[in-house]
Amino acid sequence: MAAPRTGLVAVALAIVYVVWGSTYLGIRVVVEDAPPMTSMGLRFATAGLLLGAFFAIRRGFKFLALTRRQIAGTAFLGLCLPLLGNGLVSVAEDKGATSGFTALLIAVAPLIIVIFRAIERDLPNTQTIAGVLLGFAGLALLVLFGRGAGDFALGPALIVLFAASCWALGSYVQPRLWLPANPFVVAVWEMIFGGAMMVALGLSVGETMTFDYPAKTWWALSYLVIFGSVVAFTAYVWLVANAPISLVATYAYVNPVIAVFLGWLILDEKITWPIVAGGAIVVAAVALVISSERRNPAPAAPAEPPVVEQVAKSLQTP
Repeated sequence: MAAPRTGLVAVALAIVYVVWGSTYLGIRVVVEDAPPMTSMGLRFATAGLLLGAFFAIRRGFKFLALTRRQIAGTAFLGLCLPLLGNGLVSVAEDKGATSGFTALLIAVAPLIIVIFRAIERDLPNTQTIAGVLLGFAGLALLVLFGRGAGDFALGPALIVLFAASCWALGSYVQPRLWLPANPFVVAVWEMIFGGAMMVALGLSVGETMTFDYPAKTWWALSYLVIFGSVVAFTAYVWLVANAPISLVATYAYVNPVIAVFLGWLILDEKITWPIVAGGAIVVAAVALVISSERRNPAPAAPAEPPVVEQVAKSLQTP
């Protein structure tokens, strides 16, 4: 497979860095009034339908067709990423989890991915491991000392940690699943299936959606649909298929930096020395991992199904 152009990877990574860093704030605004699982299900289902409609108009409905195995594969991703990954984050924030602590705990995803790689005897090189550990240390300094500590309950913390594990699992196994050749088709059905499951789960536990929420709730939900899901989520899906997973996972380091900046810009929060020092460490860790993965790309997993080779070939053309 020909390596994707560096510029495209950089743009997609920047979108995931910046936009997902702001979605913690968006989720927090939405769950202040709307139920977490149902509202986030509406977010992903709407985003999937919008993206699907765009491709149906441009390429025809046949472009979005799935086989039975592909239905199972995209539904599994919908379970791991939108439902268990993002949905549980919204539940945790609804239960009082702050965006800073949530971002810190979500940062364990790269560490979990390293464990998955080690299990398959694909241990990252020393520089990558050092970058992951350095990034986690920077986040600890940034959040624990820069945003305050001691007010994050154990229950929401465990929910976020489980969500991070599910997101890491879905991201890691994606290249091994039977999926459509085009990653954007994967994103469409992944969001539709995941969103539908989230709405069904929310309704089954007694959540209800109404239309009398404040305007800020609908603006925040619209932002999450368009930018958090259609734009950033699609960019993430493309990155997983086109860049080393250890590089993609570095978004977890940058998101808290964006959250701190938005807190200063919108909520007039103070920027203290732990924030400056922790932010510098995070940026250094990202640079370390990126440089390491560029020089030492992860080898392909053994015994991959034929569809993975088809995906790789299809991604060589724009």
